[in-house]
Amino acid sequence: MSASKAMEFMNLSEDQVKVLENSFNRDGKHPDGATLMLIAAECGLSVEDTLKWFQLRNAQWRQAEGLPAKLGSVLD
Repeated sequence: MSASKAMEFMNLSEDQVKVLENSFNRDGKHPDGATLMLIAAECGLSVEDTLKWFQLRNAQWRQAEGLPAKLGSVLD
C-alpha cells in the first residue's frame, strides 16, 4: 500500500490535515517528542497517530523526490 493510500485510511478532517501539513513544512519532517505532543494536541490525535502520519508523509515526500521510501542511505 502506498503512503498516500495509507494516509486516506486515517480518516483525518481537512482541518487536521492542514495543521499536520503546516507543521510538516514549518517544523520539519522529524519533529521532536515535545513538538509531536503539541501537534497531536492541536489536531486532537494521539501522539502515535501523529507520528504515524509524519512517517507516512515522509515516505510520500521521499517518493516524490525520487528517493527510497524508507530512511536509509539518504538523509532527508
